[in-house]
Amino acid sequence: MSTLQQPRSKTASPSAPILAAIFDMDGLMLDSERLALDCWKEAAGRLGAPLHEEAILGMVGMHSSKTQAWLTERFGPDYPSEHIHSLCHEIYLERSHAAPIPLKTGVLELLEWLETNHVPKAVATSTRRHIALHHLEHAGLLKRFQFIVCGDEISHPKPAPDIYLAALTKLGIAADNCIVLEDSDFGVQAAHAAGCRVIMVPDIKTPTSETRKLGIPIVESLHDALELLEKSGDIN
Repeated sequence: MSTLQQPRSKTASPSAPILAAIFDMDGLMLDSERLALDCWKEAAGRLGAPLHEEAILGMVGMHSSKTQAWLTERFGPDYPSEHIHSLCHEIYLERSHAAPIPLKTGVLELLEWLETNHVPKAVATSTRRHIALHHLEHAGLLKRFQFIVCGDEISHPKPAPDIYLAALTKLGIAADNCIVLEDSDFGVQAAHAAGCRVIMVPDIKTPTSETRKLGIPIVESLHDALELLEKSGDIN
């Protein structure tokens, strides 16, 4: 296992037992970020608009309501931000409805281990509910979670902690008793701000220095995350 193991966040107690787990969806359980990357490129190509990969990677984990401002900021007020966002969304829906999005390696083993240990599980995703429900159901994952909280159900998206605070309220547990699994900087920052214990499993974008300074474990795969949890002894 390759891992950057750093001291735990000061906002979460390492001695508290883990009573629940919250999962991000895109890039963490579903291999959807590569699909999204291709959709952005195709949309830009159709419109003849410049869109370099660095700008696309900057939107990983970003709520859809923020992407147009992000693009305008980088490419100027004359950039077709709204049009390219709309076309990318259309292409993404076409592709993701044509076939289930592949699962990330290790997700089934981690879910099974948590279920064997009777740990409740939830999803906290920036994706809108009707899309998240479709993706999770078609991937065969929806039935394995107690509930999901989605980006269109909270006021302030990641990196604000709102979505994780909402999930904690529904779970009825303290943040110290919850482990969050995230792949993006925005998601990690949101979970950390909520006071949860976090394991990061980066997908197509490497963690920023700001994320690394949070002092959370960063691993290469969900298999590694499972190994970390097994060794922690925090779940009986």
